[in-house]
Amino acid sequence: MKKILPKALVKCFLLLLGAAFCVPVLFLLSGSLLSRYELQESLLPLMADQEQLITWNFWPAYPTFSHYGKILFQTPQFFVVFWNSMKITGCILLGQFFFAVPAAWAFAVYPFSCRKLLFTLYVVLMLMPFQVTMLSNYLVLDGLSLMNTHKAVILPAVFSTYPVFLIYRGFCNLPRGLIEAARIDGAGEWMIFTTIGLPLASGGILSAVVLGFLEYWSLIEQPLAFLKDQALWPLSLYLPEISLDQAGYSFVASVITLIPAIFVFLWGREYLERGIAASALKE
Repeated sequence: MKKILPKALVKCFLLLLGAAFCVPVLFLLSGSLLSRYELQESLLPLMADQEQLITWNFWPAYPTFSHYGKILFQTPQFFVVFWNSMKITGCILLGQFFFAVPAAWAFAVYPFSCRKLLFTLYVVLMLMPFQVTMLSNYLVLDGLSLMNTHKAVILPAVFSTYPVFLIYRGFCNLPRGLIEAARIDGAGEWMIFTTIGLPLASGGILSAVVLGFLEYWSLIEQPLAFLKDQALWPLSLYLPEISLDQAGYSFVASVITLIPAIFVFLWGREYLERGIAASALKE
């Protein structure tokens, strides 16, 4: 009985915590369905800069999809920034697959000189925030005439060190005897990499993809620093541009922005857990 009671309390606490995290999502969903009049009435203290609390109805009295129609059919700018985000995120993840995965495989499998020193340098670079490397990135991109192009955002992210670290841990957990047996049987390095390395370390690779998508889908600092033309901006910079009197459009744009992130997270949740568990293991 004493053991059951603490478990029940823990479950209740976790349920309440989960419900609290769902409130912002419910707030967005209900706001996207509120009519213009209801939104103005609810947000009047905020819009008029009044010192009083706002009231909010999570279930609209007169639900409407007019804001969705306005965004999807009458706002071409939204589609421009949406596809900008798709392009930037997709190119970064594709580039990381072609560069980070082979780099992680080399660190994990081949005992070349200064390997530990070079990998330590990778870890140090991974710990540096964007603000530290922003000036050097700016100078390099400006020297290559890449400023104010999507390449200015894509290329630095493609060579990010974090996916190398995450995927490296997955490759380190591969049985060394299996790799040596494949070499004895005459398998080449490329065959070992594609038929043994990639399938067995898919958890770490896909977890890097999931974490990368969640990060690059909501980029703010890099596009703001390197993109001057608003037609090149991603979706994350378009949302703050929506004025308060168009709150309904802002709610709808936020909901649409949230959908791909939720879909990717639900799809890759299992791989994400496996990848994080693998990255926590020591060599």
